Amino acid sequence: MERRRISSGTEWESHVGYSRAIRAGSQIHISGTTATDEDGDVVGEGDPYEQTKQALANVEDALVEADASLEDVVRTRMFVTDIDDWEAIGEAHGEYFGEIRPATSMLEVSRLIRPELLVEVEAVAIVEG
Repeated sequence: MERRRISSGTEWESHVGYSRAIRAGSQIHISGTTATDEDGDVVGEGDPYEQTKQALANVEDALVEADASLEDVVRTRMFVTDIDDWEAIGEAHGEYFGEIRPATSMLEVSRLIRPELLVEVEAVAIVEG
């Protein structure tokens, strides 16, 4: 089975030893993705809705690079630092996945890798062959 690595080029990938995404056969697994721009700066500081939108835009970019799309996503996981923000986070998720409706989980965690990050999203997609 062919295994293809997708990289966003962030410092964390080489330091920690992971890829933004892996395409293995028909499956694409997207690593935990946060609300950072191409320079690694946090987008939407203090705003869980904006951070979720940016994280999902980053997920979408990785999917496109892996020759897939949001419609191929079958699972998402959202790690959030304050579960009381679930409505804003859920609203952003719904804007991306409203008709697709993948299986999903939203879990509160004590913190993420940087204190200004509020949301981290993982995704799994399945594509034809």
